[in-house]
Amino acid sequence: MPDATIDPSRTAAPSTGRERSPRARKAKGAELLPPVEKLLGAAVNALGGSERPGQVRMARAVQDAIDREEHVAVQAGTGTGKSLAYLVPSIRHAMLSGSAVVVSTATIALQRQLVDRDLPRLAEALAPELPHPPTFAILKGRRNYLCRYKMTASWPEEEQDQLFDPREVSATGRMVQRIQEWAEETETGDRDELVPGVNDNAWRQFSVSARECLGAQKCPSGAECFAELARARAGEADIVVTNHSLLAIDTMEDFELLPEHDVVVVDEAHELVDRVTSVVTGELSEATVSLAVRRVGRLIEQQVADRLQEAAEDLKALLAAAPPGRVDDLPPVLGQTLALVRDAARACITALGPRGTGKDDAEAAGARKAAFTALDEVHDTAQRMLDAYGHAEEVDRAEVVWLDEGGGRFPPTLRIAPLTVAGMLREKLFGNRTVVLTSATLALGGTFDGLAAQWGLGRSGSDDASEWTGLDVGSPFDHPRSGILYVAKHLPPPGRDGLQDAYLDEIAELIEAAGGRTLGLFSSMRAAKAATEALRDRLDVPLLCQGDDSTMLLVKQFAEDEPTCLFGTLSLWQGVDVPGPSLRLVIIDRIPFPRPDDPLASARQRHVMAKGGNGFMAVAATHAALLLAQGAGRLLRAQTDKGVVAVLDPRLATARYAGFLRASLPPFWTTTDPGMVRAALKRLTAAGG
Repeated sequence: MPDATIDPSRTAAPSTGRERSPRARKAKGAELLPPVEKLLGAAVNALGGSERPGQVRMARAVQDAIDREEHVAVQAGTGTGKSLAYLVPSIRHAMLSGSAVVVSTATIALQRQLVDRDLPRLAEALAPELPHPPTFAILKGRRNYLCRYKMTASWPEEEQDQLFDPREVSATGRMVQRIQEWAEETETGDRDELVPGVNDNAWRQFSVSARECLGAQKCPSGAECFAELARARAGEADIVVTNHSLLAIDTMEDFELLPEHDVVVVDEAHELVDRVTSVVTGELSEATVSLAVRRVGRLIEQQVADRLQEAAEDLKALLAAAPPGRVDDLPPVLGQTLALVRDAARACITALGPRGTGKDDAEAAGARKAAFTALDEVHDTAQRMLDAYGHAEEVDRAEVVWLDEGGGRFPPTLRIAPLTVAGMLREKLFGNRTVVLTSATLALGGTFDGLAAQWGLGRSGSDDASEWTGLDVGSPFDHPRSGILYVAKHLPPPGRDGLQDAYLDEIAELIEAAGGRTLGLFSSMRAAKAATEALRDRLDVPLLCQGDDSTMLLVKQFAEDEPTCLFGTLSLWQGVDVPGPSLRLVIIDRIPFPRPDDPLASARQRHVMAKGGNGFMAVAATHAALLLAQGAGRLLRAQTDKGVVAVLDPRLATARYAGFLRASLPPFWTTTDPGMVRAALKRLTAAGG
């Protein structure tokens, strides 16, 4: 589970209701700041760009939302320049109010783009127009920073030795040594600055979660703590860049991680619900319980710890024999085992004695804190799972429990997640700040209402809606002239037994017409590998598959060698940005609905139906529309790009929900004629573009 609980010992006293008070650093003369249009113009001119109507509309909309203290959702297509469109009014507001603006992203790539490229250039460009040069900082979860104290202290072991084979132990040992050498020279302690990276097992030996942290006042290394130094830098910045997970933790908890702020910009907002759900998902397995036993170690009487270990073994045996999937009704044996785990964890917590007595030395305090952290998580998760049952009606359920069968080093694991995070977001995120949500993909089926409902904002204009507006500023691309959406209506519906021969033939013919230059996006890794194996010898162009090497290196090779094709799965859909002639064809094998046996999606769908809604459209179709739009968005990345998005699933042309899905895609010229599409691709290839 993410680092989701904040330790009061290392935070300032909480404010009532989490109200945010502006910092007393409002810039002198800030009330005379130029309007946002002038600042945007100055930024664009300084950066050597040109004015884009969509960018101007978005900047005005963000400024208006801030002025009115209302929320706004802005769909801005690739090439709009949305980063500048929200950063300029955000910087202006920070200057006027003396309060930071938080910018939250879903991906490391966008965080780095903002902090390493966009913000430094923008700060320099706007400095002549503002009372002082804008300042910015990046802030991540505590687990991302090196813990100086943990490097030198005796700490409870994290993993059992038997989890590793000798090769893994050796590789991890080399990584540990490299971390120790890097620790002597790093100025930030930020894991992302350690290149090449290290695995989680190595890094975990040098980092702590928020719950494990002793607090700056108690920790012997508190004065030089990397995480605290990062928070201090963020506290003085105008713009604080973070990620959706940390934003969720900050808004859900009673104690603050982020600096005082009254405006949040959520970029890549289509990812917000999934990231928040991940933060609040709990898990319980034999491994998590045994970790708590090891953490408590010799701190309590052996017989009390043995009771928890016995409960862990009972849980292990039960989960090994149980079928994976949703657990809709609580079997008596599972209820008894969860109660045993909960009660044994509570007994260990009681045996540890009072928390935070201040009598321990730092090393003993660290061991006790680590034990409390693991035991609390086991106890609270077991209780939460027990509380998920007992509702007479489906509509009254709040959470779903399921068993993940695991595999390899990962044991069978019980998980629990909320059926909706709308209420949490409505109360915690949107309740006391202005929120700007933006992405290239927000208006699904031509409306913002689907995602707004998931965010807890309600339908636009309805009585239950918070004050919010939706705006699509369009795209600088001429989609009907630059791209074709081809739906292979003549193919049979996709089957459950892998790619059919007709699909492989279609893929081969399209790639041959395009002269390679193809990104194949498949619904599963199995399908991507099967297509690669079937077509590698059949095609005259290089064919790469996700997993052959690191994704970064594969994408680099794909971009640099025009005939090369790259096949991958959903994880590639948002990470590939290849402008130019190396990408002329995007193939999507099937509509990416959630798997019918996906426990969380299926439970959410059923829950919407129980409340009188259309579960399929609200959950499955919305999920598919988002991924389809993200996949189709890979094609046009620059003004001169041209090409085809080919969806092989005929249901995009024939099913009753097809109109909703197509309305979620960029407005390409659409056809179901395979001959016409192959001819268009051949003309592009012959023209050298």
